[in-house]
Amino acid sequence: MAELTLETVPVIRLAEARDRDGIWRILEPVIRAGETYTLPRDFSREQALGYWFSPPHEVFVAETAEGVLGTYYLRANQAGGGSHVANCGYMTADWASGRGVARAMCAHSLEWARKRGFRAMQYNFVVATNVRAVRLWESFDFRTVGRLPGAFLHPALGPVDALVLFRSLEAG
Repeated sequence: MAELTLETVPVIRLAEARDRDGIWRILEPVIRAGETYTLPRDFSREQALGYWFSPPHEVFVAETAEGVLGTYYLRANQAGGGSHVANCGYMTADWASGRGVARAMCAHSLEWARKRGFRAMQYNFVVATNVRAVRLWESFDFRTVGRLPGAFLHPALGPVDALVLFRSLEAG
């Protein structure tokens, strides 16, 4: 990982309308690759941004002087009786990979979720072949609580497992 300095540590803030171009530059290659998200690979810019910014998503960006390096959204995982559990989706720019951006966004999202009153965080569909992401989430004490055999159709590998990861946000 590249050494972090005050100039390279990302600032994470709520996304604004002016961030849409930077967010699209991150979303598009991830969506087109079709290896980690269940979004249609032919999503248009409008469809992708419409999904990412859809209510009730709270959207954030991680940025440095270089621009937007990553983005994530936070929402309640379910309505009603499941609304105390948060859910997030994260994407990092390919060119910023390995620089701690995803780690910074995860830490921020856990703290933000606590402040919003969520009691836990759950990732519903983590593609098992996304080993870097799985290792990162595990480093934040997420545990695999479910495995969905062959639930994700990977464009190169065919059917692969998807994982359900969970962690409490309560102290103790």
